[in-house]
Amino acid sequence: QVQLVESGGGLVQAGGSLRLSCAASGRTFSSYAMGWFRQAPGKEREFVAAISWTGGSTAYADSVKGRFTISRDNAKNTVNLQMNSLTPEDTAVYYCAARRRSWGDPLRNGAQYDYWGQGTQVTVSS
Repeated sequence: QVQLVESGGGLVQAGGSLRLSCAASGRTFSSYAMGWFRQAPGKEREFVAAISWTGGSTAYADSVKGRFTISRDNAKNTVNLQMNSLTPEDTAVYYCAARRRSWGDPLRNGAQYDYWGQGTQVTVSS
């Protein structure tokens, strides 16, 4: 069983930045594909960013490309999401997701992930 715990959410003004972190349990974190998704009130969950098991390949939703950066530290079992130039449209609960034994490209489809965190709220005020 893999446990994921997100942190770093909060309230920020438009144009500001936040850094989300996700700590994962398990001794084989380096073989996990990792991703970030978000869900705004009244909307479906959507893909934000994903990173391959090595960290060498990343993928982003068009809406965050150039503003958000996903990274991972396999020695610390963490994946991070640096969010810059935030807008009110980025307001959502952000979820970390993991897929074990995934050695391919970053995964954009939430259905491909095995484990999810509880989420962290990000609120961007105008």
